[in-house]
Amino acid sequence: MNALAPALTPQGRLILAASDEALPLDANPAATLVAAFERGSGHALLHLGATETDTPLPAALAYWRDFGVRYVTAVRTHPDFDTAEIAPPAEAELARIAAGAPPMAGAEYLDASLLASLWRETDRTLRAELAASGESLEGYLKSRNPAWNLVGRVHFNLAENRGDDEAPFAFLATYTTHLGAQSQARHVPLGQALHEYAGARKREQLVSLLAPVQRAAEACEWVKRLVDEGDIYHPLRWTTADAVQLLRDTPRLEAAGVIVRVPSVWRGSRPPRPRVSATVGTKPPAGLGADALLDFKMEVTLDGERLTAQEVKKLLAGTEALAMIRGRWVEVDREKLGRMLETFERIEKESARGGIGFAEAMRLVAGTGETLEEAGDDTAREWSTVTAGPWLAQTLDALRGPEGLATARARTALKATLRPYQEVGLRWLHLLHRLRLGACLADDMGLGKTIQVLALLLTLRDEDRKAKRATRRGLLVAPASLLANWVAEIERFAPDLDVFVAHTSVHPAAELKELETADFAQRDLVITSYGSLSRFAWLRETGWRTVVLDEAQAIRNPGTQQSRAAKALKGDARIALTGTPIENKLGDLWSIFDFINPGLLGSRQAFTAYAKRLAAREHNAYGPLRELVRPYILRRLKTDRRVIADLPDKTEVQAFCGLSPKQAALYAQSVKALEKALLEAKEDGMQRKGLILSFLMRFKQICNHPSHWLGDGAWTPEESGKMLRLAEIAETIAAKQEKVLVFTQFREATGPVATFLASVFGRPGLVLHGSTAVGKRQDLVRRFQEDERVPFFVLSLKAGGSGLNLTAASHVVHFDRWWNPAVEDQATDRAYRIGQHRNVLVHKFVCRGTLEEKIDAMIASKRRLSEDVLAGDAETILTEMSNEQIMKLVALDIHAAAT
Repeated sequence: MNALAPALTPQGRLILAASDEALPLDANPAATLVAAFERGSGHALLHLGATETDTPLPAALAYWRDFGVRYVTAVRTHPDFDTAEIAPPAEAELARIAAGAPPMAGAEYLDASLLASLWRETDRTLRAELAASGESLEGYLKSRNPAWNLVGRVHFNLAENRGDDEAPFAFLATYTTHLGAQSQARHVPLGQALHEYAGARKREQLVSLLAPVQRAAEACEWVKRLVDEGDIYHPLRWTTADAVQLLRDTPRLEAAGVIVRVPSVWRGSRPPRPRVSATVGTKPPAGLGADALLDFKMEVTLDGERLTAQEVKKLLAGTEALAMIRGRWVEVDREKLGRMLETFERIEKESARGGIGFAEAMRLVAGTGETLEEAGDDTAREWSTVTAGPWLAQTLDALRGPEGLATARARTALKATLRPYQEVGLRWLHLLHRLRLGACLADDMGLGKTIQVLALLLTLRDEDRKAKRATRRGLLVAPASLLANWVAEIERFAPDLDVFVAHTSVHPAAELKELETADFAQRDLVITSYGSLSRFAWLRETGWRTVVLDEAQAIRNPGTQQSRAAKALKGDARIALTGTPIENKLGDLWSIFDFINPGLLGSRQAFTAYAKRLAAREHNAYGPLRELVRPYILRRLKTDRRVIADLPDKTEVQAFCGLSPKQAALYAQSVKALEKALLEAKEDGMQRKGLILSFLMRFKQICNHPSHWLGDGAWTPEESGKMLRLAEIAETIAAKQEKVLVFTQFREATGPVATFLASVFGRPGLVLHGSTAVGKRQDLVRRFQEDERVPFFVLSLKAGGSGLNLTAASHVVHFDRWWNPAVEDQATDRAYRIGQHRNVLVHKFVCRGTLEEKIDAMIASKRRLSEDVLAGDAETILTEMSNEQIMKLVALDIHAAAT
């Protein structure tokens, strides 16, 4: 329980959960943290910000601690806390804070609006705690951490002392007594406090006032000297060395509770710094994609003004950390400035020979440094600025905000109308493809990644035809269990795409192994599985126009054979599709980018070291990394208001599943057994009807799992295509922290399915079937609705298919199909009903090549007829089919069923 990590739920709650990736905490902080988090987000942030200020914390908890400290600091400096709300920081500042968040579960929900909401919740929590405790604000904060025990605010003031060359600065310690007009703090010299608080009665107030100064003296030797000699109470003439010492120790002084004030012309409380400034990508590059070479031009600037060579030489030749340039003081670290100047001059010389590489340019613009090996060093960020030139800036703006892109033409063969956000996705994919850059389309499950890719493939093909050039083929790689889904979607939305399925479920392995590029040169698209990549060399040797990886989280482990095979593919443009937020796990992020844009994030070792250096940074730790990868990731959430407005409330998709070898063998044996039994049975009568019904039930059980029919209790996941498909869907749902209902008509399947799902989600869910006590049902519903830690609910169709309100779920899985679609709809409506504020995605499992596929096709093609034929006494109608009709219905298509 000591390995803890914060997570954001889809509802915007900040929770604390066990995590394999979290760093362990000492038992006492862990216990108090858990208690605070269990009380709510406001309590958690208040506890972190007011109490745990000195506790060593992992990066994610430290991030939220910094946010809590920011709130408590705002409270402490607010002129009228008792009567006014502590307003959140400006939206731009909140957006910057959100951008610097470290990886954590639910990070995709983090934005300025959510931070503002958490800020206000923390404010309400503090006021409620103060009211309940009866304490003053000062007493409350003092009881949580002595560092907040400030009765006044002491200021160390630094000012320019013009006309005194020997001591060009002045120092004065002051404190605030009260707020004057326009809420301006009134400052008086600190020495006056000795008179104002004279006498035994006010001694405690004086001690409280000077406590920050005492803490500062313990942290800084020069402050101790001023206190010991009494100079802290008088104005002082200071040299530049004295001023530099104050600037360097400002973080220590502020941590002690002292406010540092510097000349108002110094923005950000620091004197301006000369910067090595560069512009990259002023004009279109030579080449495209990773091979593109961009122009690079540099200069040294001060507040945006270019410095002359003589001024730069003067800066580098001095010895003081503060120098006077153009009538103002500037801060200089000659070693760091010289290093950046040398680096940029070298880059400029190299660019003169043709340009700098695209990946290097993107790292510079994102502020990570020339290489990832340097990227954790703050030197580049503090002493240099790289801006995108007109061409690169326009390109990045288009990638980061694709809504404004021009419409991609063609797609006349697409048998569907794209939704507006899907049009945006197509334009974004098209632009990246044209630039020969990789793309990660990471839309939520159910938002139509498939149709956006099909639209792109048709667009590219139509552009080739219009330009009268040969169409170059694309390659699509997907988990074997999804090949049938892709074929079905192509038949539905892009039927004139010429597709070749390179999988042993369609063609013999020996035949596939002997194929050559010429054998499918005229095809538009080749579809294969991850497992086939290492089996058939021609897949890796062929030069593809487009390579698409579906469920790209399959390559998140770079050491696996299938990851290495996928990254060995040759493609002009690469696209990764995933519904899982890859930004939340750095290892997944690197591995997918190592496929779509190799080299952008460096080697695995360099990236790991870079991530550690980022985590050690105090502010906006992961901002440079997010800025670097943002142009290549397009992620839309079902919770996004702009997307919700364009989505139906309920989306139904067929989740096609294969059969394992054991399932296929049992199914084929059962088909033969049924055929023999029908020949021996009477043409009519109850015996024949009972026989057909029993075999139909057997086929459905075999499609679920061999153990369902055999009754051996094994339920090994690998022996069921449905279990493997359920795992793929559940993993994405778990990564999104969403909830799912799983319906089955068989009570005996509820337990094994729930046990399997618990292993996928990492925690148990709930089960309801006909034997569940009536009094317990409402408690199960309440737990599912209110407890965000309950991820799934497995229900038997008859027991849970009506009368329950389960709107906490945004996914519904029909593990096995009912003959009557109206019954399935009724079960779906447990989630899709009044009170549901999210879109519901319904997954209907169908085993290819079996009875289930034929029933599903009948329902899909003639839903009204199916309701007439299959509704009501549907099973009775099926039993009245002829022997020939029954055998056609249950016949096994072994190629379609193979996984």
